[in-house]
Amino acid sequence: MEVKNDKEIIQLSRRTVYQNRWMQVNEDKVLFPAGFEGIYGVVEKPPFAIIIPVHSDGRIQMVQQFRYPIGQRCWELPQGAWEDTPDSDPETLARGELAEETGYRAGRMEKIGEMFPAGGLLNQLCHIFLAHDLTEGATSREATETDMETAAFSMDEILAMFEKGAMPDANSMAALGYWKMKAGLCD
Repeated sequence: MEVKNDKEIIQLSRRTVYQNRWMQVNEDKVLFPAGFEGIYGVVEKPPFAIIIPVHSDGRIQMVQQFRYPIGQRCWELPQGAWEDTPDSDPETLARGELAEETGYRAGRMEKIGEMFPAGGLLNQLCHIFLAHDLTEGATSREATETDMETAAFSMDEILAMFEKGAMPDANSMAALGYWKMKAGLCD
């Protein structure tokens, strides 16, 4: 087979090896730019939103839940996807996840960026939002989120949680870092 672009990997075939409501795992046979064939494992998941809910005093509303794959409870930013409606408007998704997990509603929602959290194996896109003008309300958590807690923290408290390992979520770290960098608040 002739390689048309010597900088891209070309998919030769795809086989779905696992699928459930939340994700699909594929094994792709590929042709690498150097001319040899191999395989690539690709996980497909719907887009998700991560929300940085900022209170008027600067504290950030977080959630904590047990994360089964790593076997521990962790603090993180509210985030999630809607598997049943993967084409939902990103802001609608962000507003829904914020209310569902924290009970807070945002008077103003600002999209500040996008990222691919694990582009080497996962095609899932993350929409990053800031939520302002928060008003408290009732949560409407899914059955899998019944152990979830929510609380507000200062940025210094969040940094201390990072250092202690109480907030190991890479998406939360990346979103907060991007926000601070974009706002020009990084040294």
